[in-house]
Amino acid sequence: MPDLGTLGLFALAAAALIAVPGPNLIYIATRSASEGRRAGLVSVLGVETGTAIFAIAAAAGLAAVLASSALAFDVVKYAGAAYLVVLGVRALTASGDGPDPDVEEAPSLWDAYRQGVLVQLLNPKVALFFVAFLPQFTDPDRGSVATQILVLGAVLALLGACISSLYALGAAAAGSWLRERRTGPGRRRWFTGGVYITLGLAAAISSER
Repeated sequence: MPDLGTLGLFALAAAALIAVPGPNLIYIATRSASEGRRAGLVSVLGVETGTAIFAIAAAAGLAAVLASSALAFDVVKYAGAAYLVVLGVRALTASGDGPDPDVEEAPSLWDAYRQGVLVQLLNPKVALFFVAFLPQFTDPDRGSVATQILVLGAVLALLGACISSLYALGAAAAGSWLRERRTGPGRRRWFTGGVYITLGLAAAISSER
């Protein structure tokens, strides 16, 4: 088990990194703004489920394979970019027109959760975080390194849930304000789709490793 000082230092460093918007936070904010608070918070749960899966993979040594293989890194990177573009296209082509144009189909919470998991799992930079950053806070003299990684991963997921929830609540409030101003569902679909597609294209052309 990491000592309390190590946990505190890790929590501060991780919180600073989490607060910087990336594909996961942008996904959560976009989902919250377009579909409301419940969908946003369920998206947070999905993203942090992805974080937990990465922690387990890191403890098993699987994340190191992704980080050390250029081919594996690129496959995951482009798969993630493609998935974001698919979400954008789906948002643009979603049918929200019916007898009452101001009434939209209720969002699927399962879709919000499932897509949150995939957005996180298809973000290879999360794997790099577990391989390059997190091991600096482990100490073989304090017991099993795998156990320490799992504990630090749990701290990371908890911090991520707290910070991401703030993004979700803020974006949901902004989305509610826009709906009160009777912004049409068509415009909201274009905004949502445009954000996803832009994010996917940015991820695809990024050459950082």
